[in-house]
Amino acid sequence: MNGEILRLVASKIGGEVAVKLVSELKKRGRATEDELAENTKIKLNELRKTLFTLQKFSIITPEVVQDKGSGWMIFYWRLRGDQLESIIRTQKRRVLEKLKERLEYEKSHDFYICTDRRCGGRYTFEEAMEHMFRCPSCGGPMEHYDNAQIIRALEDKIASLQAEIERE
Repeated sequence: MNGEILRLVASKIGGEVAVKLVSELKKRGRATEDELAENTKIKLNELRKTLFTLQKFSIITPEVVQDKGSGWMIFYWRLRGDQLESIIRTQKRRVLEKLKERLEYEKSHDFYICTDRRCGGRYTFEEAMEHMFRCPSCGGPMEHYDNAQIIRALEDKIASLQAEIERE
Protein backbone atom coordinates (compact mmCIF):
# COMPACT_ATOMS: atom_id res chain seq x y z
CA MET A 1 0.00 0.00 0.00
CA ASN A 2 1.49 3.33 -1.08
CA GLY A 3 1.97 5.41 2.07
CA GLU A 4 1.91 8.77 0.29
CA ILE A 5 -1.39 8.04 -1.46
CA LEU A 6 -2.83 6.69 1.80
CA ARG A 7 -1.89 9.91 3.61
CA LEU A 8 -3.36 12.03 0.82
CA VAL A 9 -6.67 10.11 0.86
CA ALA A 10 -6.80 10.22 4.67
CA SER A 11 -6.15 13.96 4.59
CA LYS A 12 -9.01 14.56 2.16
CA ILE A 13 -11.38 12.41 4.24
CA GLY A 14 -10.52 13.48 7.78
CA GLY A 15 -7.76 16.07 7.79
CA GLU A 16 -4.61 15.96 9.92
CA VAL A 17 -6.20 13.73 12.58
CA ALA A 18 -6.94 11.05 9.97
CA VAL A 19 -3.38 11.28 8.65
CA LYS A 20 -2.00 10.70 12.16
CA LEU A 21 -4.32 7.73 12.69
CA VAL A 22 -3.56 5.95 9.41
CA SER A 23 0.17 6.57 9.88
CA GLU A 24 -0.01 5.01 13.34
CA LEU A 25 -2.05 2.05 12.09
CA LYS A 26 0.34 1.54 9.18
CA LYS A 27 3.21 1.45 11.66
CA ARG A 28 1.51 -0.81 14.25
CA GLY A 29 -0.69 -3.05 12.11
CA ARG A 30 -3.60 -2.83 14.55
CA ALA A 31 -4.36 -0.86 17.70
CA THR A 32 -7.12 -0.11 20.20
CA GLU A 33 -8.64 3.35 20.56
CA ASP A 34 -6.75 3.82 23.83
CA GLU A 35 -3.43 2.88 22.22
CA LEU A 36 -4.10 5.23 19.31
CA ALA A 37 -5.08 8.08 21.63
CA GLU A 38 -1.97 7.59 23.75
CA ASN A 39 0.44 7.39 20.81
CA THR A 40 -1.07 10.19 18.71
CA LYS A 41 -2.12 12.52 21.57
CA ILE A 42 -5.54 12.93 19.92
CA LYS A 43 -8.52 13.43 22.24
CA LEU A 44 -10.65 10.29 22.47
CA ASN A 45 -13.88 11.87 21.20
CA GLU A 46 -12.14 13.38 18.14
CA LEU A 47 -10.28 10.12 17.59
CA ARG A 48 -13.52 8.07 17.62
CA LYS A 49 -15.26 10.48 15.26
CA THR A 50 -12.36 10.23 12.80
CA LEU A 51 -12.15 6.45 13.14
CA PHE A 52 -15.82 6.13 12.22
CA THR A 53 -15.36 8.49 9.27
CA LEU A 54 -12.42 6.42 8.02
CA GLN A 55 -14.49 3.27 8.53
CA LYS A 56 -17.36 4.76 6.51
CA PHE A 57 -14.95 5.11 3.57
CA SER A 58 -13.60 1.56 4.15
CA ILE A 59 -10.08 2.81 4.88
CA ILE A 60 -10.05 1.02 8.24
CA THR A 61 -12.03 -1.78 9.82
CA PRO A 62 -12.63 -2.85 13.43
CA GLU A 63 -11.59 -6.27 14.65
CA VAL A 64 -13.48 -7.42 17.76
CA VAL A 65 -11.67 -9.69 20.25
CA GLN A 66 -13.05 -10.93 23.56
CA ASP A 67 -10.71 -10.44 26.51
CA LYS A 68 -10.25 -13.88 28.12
CA GLY A 69 -9.86 -12.46 31.62
CA SER A 70 -12.66 -9.92 31.82
CA GLY A 71 -14.94 -11.14 29.06
CA TRP A 72 -15.06 -7.58 27.68
CA MET A 73 -15.01 -6.98 23.95
CA ILE A 74 -11.90 -5.16 22.74
CA PHE A 75 -11.99 -3.28 19.44
CA TYR A 76 -8.80 -3.24 17.43
CA TRP A 77 -8.59 -1.02 14.37
CA ARG A 78 -6.58 -1.91 11.28
CA LEU A 79 -6.09 -0.56 7.77
CA ARG A 80 -7.97 -1.94 4.79
CA GLY A 81 -5.51 -1.19 2.02
CA ASP A 82 -7.50 -3.27 -0.44
CA GLN A 83 -10.13 -0.51 -0.63
CA LEU A 84 -7.79 2.37 -1.37
CA GLU A 85 -7.78 1.99 -5.16
CA SER A 86 -11.57 1.67 -5.21
CA ILE A 87 -11.94 4.88 -3.19
CA ILE A 88 -9.63 6.75 -5.57
CA ARG A 89 -11.55 5.47 -8.63
CA THR A 90 -14.85 6.54 -7.08
CA GLN A 91 -13.48 10.01 -6.30
CA LYS A 92 -12.15 10.37 -9.86
CA ARG A 93 -15.60 9.52 -11.23
CA ARG A 94 -17.21 12.10 -8.91
CA VAL A 95 -14.74 14.77 -10.03
CA LEU A 96 -15.39 13.84 -13.66
CA GLU A 97 -19.14 14.27 -13.18
CA LYS A 98 -18.66 17.66 -11.50
CA LEU A 99 -16.38 18.79 -14.33
CA LYS A 100 -18.99 17.71 -16.90
CA GLU A 101 -21.70 19.61 -15.02
CA ARG A 102 -19.52 22.71 -14.91
CA LEU A 103 -18.74 22.39 -18.63
CA GLU A 104 -22.45 22.17 -19.42
CA TYR A 105 -23.09 25.24 -17.27
CA GLU A 106 -20.31 27.21 -18.98
CA LYS A 107 -21.55 26.22 -22.45
CA SER A 108 -25.18 27.02 -21.75
CA HIS A 109 -24.72 30.53 -20.33
CA ASP A 110 -23.48 33.90 -21.51
CA PHE A 111 -21.47 35.70 -18.86
CA TYR A 112 -20.84 39.31 -17.97
CA ILE A 113 -18.15 40.67 -15.69
CA CYS A 114 -17.67 43.89 -13.83
CA THR A 115 -15.23 46.17 -15.66
CA ASP A 116 -13.56 46.97 -12.33
CA ARG A 117 -11.12 44.03 -12.15
CA ARG A 118 -10.73 44.45 -8.38
CA CYS A 119 -14.41 43.62 -7.96
CA GLY A 120 -14.19 40.34 -9.86
CA GLY A 121 -17.94 39.85 -10.23
CA ARG A 122 -19.07 37.38 -12.89
CA TYR A 123 -22.76 37.06 -13.71
CA THR A 124 -24.98 35.16 -16.11
CA PHE A 125 -26.82 37.15 -18.77
CA GLU A 126 -30.03 36.85 -16.73
CA GLU A 127 -28.34 38.17 -13.57
CA ALA A 128 -26.68 41.00 -15.50
CA MET A 129 -30.01 41.95 -17.05
CA GLU A 130 -31.70 41.99 -13.61
CA HIS A 131 -29.12 44.54 -12.50
CA MET A 132 -29.35 46.58 -15.72
CA PHE A 133 -25.76 45.54 -16.56
CA ARG A 134 -24.43 47.31 -13.45
CA CYS A 135 -22.37 45.37 -10.92
CA PRO A 136 -24.43 44.72 -7.77
CA SER A 137 -21.25 44.84 -5.66
CA CYS A 138 -19.66 48.10 -6.78
CA GLY A 139 -22.14 49.65 -9.23
CA GLY A 140 -19.65 49.62 -12.11
CA PRO A 141 -20.64 48.72 -15.67
CA MET A 142 -20.53 45.12 -16.89
CA GLU A 143 -19.14 43.80 -20.16
CA HIS A 144 -19.52 40.50 -21.99
CA TYR A 145 -17.07 37.82 -20.85
CA ASP A 146 -15.79 35.23 -23.32
CA ASN A 147 -15.49 31.97 -21.40
CA ALA A 148 -14.01 29.98 -24.32
CA GLN A 149 -10.74 29.55 -22.43
CA ILE A 150 -12.56 28.07 -19.42
CA ILE A 151 -14.51 25.73 -21.71
CA ARG A 152 -11.29 24.54 -23.40
CA ALA A 153 -9.60 23.96 -20.03
CA LEU A 154 -12.60 21.98 -18.77
CA GLU A 155 -12.73 19.90 -21.97
CA ASP A 156 -9.01 19.13 -21.69
CA LYS A 157 -9.30 18.14 -18.03
CA ILE A 158 -12.35 15.96 -18.75
CA ALA A 159 -10.57 14.18 -21.62
CA SER A 160 -7.48 13.63 -19.48
CA LEU A 161 -9.46 12.28 -16.52
CA GLN A 162 -11.62 10.05 -18.74
CA ALA A 163 -8.51 8.56 -20.33
CA GLU A 164 -7.00 7.98 -16.88
CA ILE A 165 -10.16 6.22 -15.65
CA GLU A 166 -10.32 4.05 -18.78
CA ARG A 167 -6.68 2.95 -18.32
CA GLU A 168 -7.40 1.65 -14.82
